[in-house]
Amino acid sequence: MTAPAIRHRTAEILGRRVFWREAGDPARRTILLLHGFPASSFMFRDLIPPLAARFHVVAPDLIGFGQSEAPPAGEFEYSFANLTRHVRGLLEHLGLTSCIYYMQDYGGPIGFRLFAEKPEQVAGFVIQNTNAYLEGVGDMPKQVFLPLWERRDATTEAAARGFLAAETTRFQYTVGARDPEAVSPDNWTLDQALLDRPGHDRAHLDLLADYRTNVAAYPAWQQAFRTWQPPTLIAWGRHDPFFIPEGAEAYRRDLPQARLVWLDGGHFVLDEHAPAVAAEILASFG
Repeated sequence: MTAPAIRHRTAEILGRRVFWREAGDPARRTILLLHGFPASSFMFRDLIPPLAARFHVVAPDLIGFGQSEAPPAGEFEYSFANLTRHVRGLLEHLGLTSCIYYMQDYGGPIGFRLFAEKPEQVAGFVIQNTNAYLEGVGDMPKQVFLPLWERRDATTEAAARGFLAAETTRFQYTVGARDPEAVSPDNWTLDQALLDRPGHDRAHLDLLADYRTNVAAYPAWQQAFRTWQPPTLIAWGRHDPFFIPEGAEAYRRDLPQARLVWLDGGHFVLDEHAPAVAAEILASFG
């Protein structure tokens, strides 16, 4: 059977060029794939084809990531609120008023902000190693980011810069992997080349500092979960040192009907587990 073609598209959204991958029949239900740091929609390359057989799939690159425009920090407000505005703008551009949200890492705060704005437009969640509960944040990021959120200065920025380093990018993909040789080095090579664009470190430091606004919003998001009860699949790499298993389990306090699937992987799982994740999505929403 021929896999549905993946289209690579761009549009100007709120004055900035946004890139997205799109596949499947637009008449079908849409699943929106929201990537994490320091990745892009490239992380979904193996997940899109099996989903596109049953869904309309849209996978954007956030501003500053992947193939989307990456303006200097002095010319663009790198905040989660602003990234969310541009994703909302893309949804409006495409005329999408109902989506299932697949969210990983940074994709979670974007998706949950969209949900808080218009919960009636969310047909369900697929949550993969992204947090809405402080107990899900591992010791490693807490040691770096809690000081940055309390006081941003040269010392706390220096610690945060470690998350922009090549060895950290590679570690994020390989940590907890069942077979590290099964994880393509194209992942971290591509991500690092984009992270290393001249002057782009300031944009990512701004986002790392602004992440505190997501933590502040956790109680409001949790209340929205309790109120709206979106159908939810949690597919979690159980060996993730950044977003730890307690974060996966916490969702079921507020979403007791959520299905939780443990994956033998770390922070990024799709190189090894895309077929399994696709099967779980199809079983839950197909």
